[in-house]
Amino acid sequence: MMKKKIISASKASLVLLLCQMLSALDVPLDSKLLEELSQPPTITQQSPKDYIVDPRENIVIQCEAKGKPPPSFSWTRNGTHFDIDKDAQVTMKPNSGTLVINIMNGGKAEAYEGVYQCTARNERGAAISNNIVIRPSRSPLWTKEKLEPNQVREGDSLVLHCRPPVGLPPPIIFWMDNAFQRLPQSERVSQGLNGDLYFSNVQPEDTREDYICYARFNHTQTIQQKQPISVKVFSMDSLNDTIAANLSDTDIYGAKPVTERQPVLLTPTGSTSTKVELRGNVLLLECIAAGLPTPVIRWIKEGGELPANRTFFENFKKTLKIVDVSEADSGNYKCIARNTLGSAHHVISVTVKAAPYWITAPRNLVLSPGEDGTLICRANGNPKPDISWLANGVPIAIAPEDPSRKVDGDTIIFSQVQERSSAVYQCNASNEYGYLLANAFVNVLAEPPRILTAANKLYQVIADSPALLDCAYFGSPKPEIEWFKGVKGSILRGNEYVFHDNGTLEIPVAQKDSSGTYTCVARNELGKIQNEVQLEVKDPTMIIKQPEYKVIQRYGQVSFECIIKHDSTLLPTVIWLKDNGELPGDERFLVGKDNLTIMNVTDKDDGTYTCIVNTTLDSVSASAVLTVVAAPPTPAIIYARPNPPFDLELTGQLERSVELSWVPGDENNSPITNFVIEYEDGLHEPGVWHHQTEVPGTQTTVQLKLSPYVNYSFRVIAVNEIGRSQPSEPSEQYLTKSANPDENPPNVQGIGSEPDNLVITWESLTGFQSNGPGLQYKVSWRQKDVDDEWTSVIVANVSKYIVSGTPTFVPYEIKVQALNDLGYAPEPSEVIGHSGEDLPMVAPGNVQVHVINSTLAKVHWDTVPLKTVRGHLQGYKVYYWKVQSLSRRSKRHVEKKILTFRGNKTFGMLPGLEPYSSYKLNVRVVNGKGEGPASPDKVFKTPEGVPSSPSFLKITNPTLDSLTLEWGSPTHPNGVLTSYILKFQPINNTHELGPLVEIRIPANESSLILKNLNYSTRYKFYFNAQTSVGSGSQITEEAVTIMDEAGFLRPAVGAGKVQPLYPRIRNVTTAAAETYANISWEYEGPDHVNFYVEYGVAGSKEDWKKEIVNGSRSFFVLKGLTPGTAYKVRVGAEGLSGFRSSEDVFETGPAMASRQVDIATQGWFIGLMCAVALLILILLIVCFIRRNKGGKYPVKEKEDAHADPEIQPMKEDDGTFGEYRLFSFVSSAPF
Repeated sequence: MMKKKIISASKASLVLLLCQMLSALDVPLDSKLLEELSQPPTITQQSPKDYIVDPRENIVIQCEAKGKPPPSFSWTRNGTHFDIDKDAQVTMKPNSGTLVINIMNGGKAEAYEGVYQCTARNERGAAISNNIVIRPSRSPLWTKEKLEPNQVREGDSLVLHCRPPVGLPPPIIFWMDNAFQRLPQSERVSQGLNGDLYFSNVQPEDTREDYICYARFNHTQTIQQKQPISVKVFSMDSLNDTIAANLSDTDIYGAKPVTERQPVLLTPTGSTSTKVELRGNVLLLECIAAGLPTPVIRWIKEGGELPANRTFFENFKKTLKIVDVSEADSGNYKCIARNTLGSAHHVISVTVKAAPYWITAPRNLVLSPGEDGTLICRANGNPKPDISWLANGVPIAIAPEDPSRKVDGDTIIFSQVQERSSAVYQCNASNEYGYLLANAFVNVLAEPPRILTAANKLYQVIADSPALLDCAYFGSPKPEIEWFKGVKGSILRGNEYVFHDNGTLEIPVAQKDSSGTYTCVARNELGKIQNEVQLEVKDPTMIIKQPEYKVIQRYGQVSFECIIKHDSTLLPTVIWLKDNGELPGDERFLVGKDNLTIMNVTDKDDGTYTCIVNTTLDSVSASAVLTVVAAPPTPAIIYARPNPPFDLELTGQLERSVELSWVPGDENNSPITNFVIEYEDGLHEPGVWHHQTEVPGTQTTVQLKLSPYVNYSFRVIAVNEIGRSQPSEPSEQYLTKSANPDENPPNVQGIGSEPDNLVITWESLTGFQSNGPGLQYKVSWRQKDVDDEWTSVIVANVSKYIVSGTPTFVPYEIKVQALNDLGYAPEPSEVIGHSGEDLPMVAPGNVQVHVINSTLAKVHWDTVPLKTVRGHLQGYKVYYWKVQSLSRRSKRHVEKKILTFRGNKTFGMLPGLEPYSSYKLNVRVVNGKGEGPASPDKVFKTPEGVPSSPSFLKITNPTLDSLTLEWGSPTHPNGVLTSYILKFQPINNTHELGPLVEIRIPANESSLILKNLNYSTRYKFYFNAQTSVGSGSQITEEAVTIMDEAGFLRPAVGAGKVQPLYPRIRNVTTAAAETYANISWEYEGPDHVNFYVEYGVAGSKEDWKKEIVNGSRSFFVLKGLTPGTAYKVRVGAEGLSGFRSSEDVFETGPAMASRQVDIATQGWFIGLMCAVALLILILLIVCFIRRNKGGKYPVKEKEDAHADPEIQPMKEDDGTFGEYRLFSFVSSAPF
């Protein structure tokens, strides 16, 4: 099937000219022609009728007009002439009637309120603007008022009045809270059209003190705020609680709960109301109702339907909105508010009036002398508008008489006009709702003919289609048009031509012999003019072989043909469509010059395929249907890689190209997707195959680009979805001719290896890139910024050349050019290199150290002169080391630390310093060769810091009311110790902590005896050291005083021997060497617990590192530590959440003295202590038995005789702590 369309470009021109020449002289106002003709004024731009201005900005009243000669402008204000020359604040723009009233420099907008009208006048008439009413916008403040709080019972309705100040234009109202958040609205709570906030029923959540009404005045960009309104909602429960003291029981019980109520309209009030709206405006009707449950609003129009597509519901259906209203929308609209208890309704009688609107606005007339014409002005409105005419801005009744003019109501009739009849007429249509004003001129012209169509315009059409030759013209009187073929041909007449009123010549059926030159002649009594155009008739485009209907099996291949014939001067384009849409973006669809091929067809390819051929003048198409069917059942298909291609042939051998063709091998049931072509260079790399290119599987020939001086062999590999075939047999060899090198060696660099040389290196070209025999390199160099000639040397078989005797570190321009026996490669680009570097000559000066805190310092230095760097400045190195600790006054060797600061920096930070220590540092500059000399050593000291935790805390010798504490000084005092801080508190049997007691202990003490403690009570101790800077980290321990000897009092907090009430790990000790540390601990708790050790650098925020301890051992060796580093360590138990020891801190270092063995951790000592404790327990049991037999315990009698009256007994078994006894302690200095 075939479809053909012929499109002529001349039709668009005909439509345009017909529109232009609806009447003899009706030419568009913006035509270039009219720029040369006299024309009465026409208002082109003016301000709106109701013009509200910002009182803070200059007032611009627009009035723009055009005419020839250019019009002059004048203004009236409030009906009288406005003399702008007498008001310094008012100016008129040049070549314009636009007024600018300067308010920003002293003028007041209120002084210029009024009605303004602009007149544009020239010798042919006067046009006037609308009456422009100027009013400055107003945004008055809210009047102050005293707002009483609104107290409302739950369920009642409520209206919060906004009553915004009257502004110009009216403000936009919205409600917000103190946080400037819009108050949520719903079917129950919503804002009315008047800005009030309506509550259909109040709920307790409506209670708040910040209901705020805001008024936004857009013209002045201001927002006014009303005082906040307070609403308090009382429920019956809260009312009863509030007034119970003042009401009897009868009053309270007689109060009614929240009751449901049927709807009552809050707005509008009454049962009926009226509404007047103007045609074209938006009609807004509103109904808001009170009630509980919240009423739902529904709208109907009595005796009709709500207009479709123009009706909208807003504000939760409380507002009915009808856009673009007309007189047909008049009628009664009923809103119905309904809930479960009943309904209420209101009827709004709507009347639609209309300001005047045009039926026929007057249009400009361009007439010749002696012609007739009419101006028609027809308008409608409700009520019907009055029509009045003005001439040049003056009521026509008092305007100068014109014998050619006659007024007949809404029409002015002109007869036998003359040039003096030119004028501008104004039609005014008005009623009580507004007015319309239109200007229309009558322009009487006497002009010789003019042809507006371009000379020698070329028209091209297809044979057997219409040809439209334009001859757009103008003249007054209207010219007569004649057409001739050829320069001296006879006038065209007869049925084979159509002559249009606008001058266009139509040849309905153009033939090849219609081609040629056509002449258009326009003449009137004032003159004659002619114009020539050219017509070319082209052969039509045809599809001589169309696509045909095809049936193809699934996974097969199909092709549609589309062979065309076209005019040799036209360039066709071919487009293929599938089902009238674009072809799928699939590589299976291959569009050729005359065909469309679809490979590996699937069911989705079923459909209609269309070939469309387009030229600039016509378009033809043809379609065919493709039906995809299932393949017949066949034995199981074996898919495999394709067989290799064969019969490779080289043809069309040229110096830089050759054509390779081949025959594909069997594809083995999987279509070949592409072919890979590889080549071998038998001259330079025999036996090595390189990738050349790839082509689609449908292609069996390829044009290959070649390089000179290569002995080529080619092979082809076929590829399908299964894989790649074996390579084909190589083709015959083809040796290309030699040529100059095409490229120069890449990666040229110049870097000196010694202070007095320059090493130039490059990446050698391959034999493939050499393009010929005798590959060499021309190496050239010269010192940069020095007027030296290039020095060159030619080398071969190398990729490096050393230039000796150079100054130290100076820049050189370098280039390396390839050449062979046939000549040079193109001129190479230059690179910048440097001769060798030497060590820097000077050290940085003015080294200053600013200690920021006990672990951080900032070092400053002056940069060295770049000339002394003698190389690429890489940065500065700061060497610093600890001289001694100020607290220990002992010196030890510490390895120097180095910090490198890249670039030309003048300062750096030194982190990780030890507090209260003396340091030295120096600074050195670094280049590519190495480091320069060091600056003089700078000594600085770090201030004191907080100490580490005490090295250990042991609690021994528990008695009824005392415990002995022993401790070791901090491993890192970080200053002068001022004291120790001991804090302790009891723990009851529910693991709750009691009051905390704090004791300050002199720094020279190492033990403490706490007395007057409660018997059989567990205590938790927190212990840390202090310097003048502050307290260090603390260690904790727990211990229990022994039970009362008599045994008759039930213990208040703990009981029994000194053991923890829950598992614990204590006495974590460390013995550190340079790179490892032995960690040991004591454990009390359940058996078969697996331990782990966590450690990290002290003071670091990095995560703890964790090591698992094999078995239930109570020791572990940490390896791989950094010498001279402070570490923190703690021990934990697997499976017990949060069960860890307190932290300990130790420092690795060279030749550190091992810690003294703590006797309390030795096995024999622990065994001895256990035996003593067992003996004491036996004695206590014996004493208890004796007491029960009536015996006296002498120690107890002594205590009873010397009882301290200030000591209050602890409370009985009530789970509380009771009051503390007074305590005392005895301390001893360390040995």
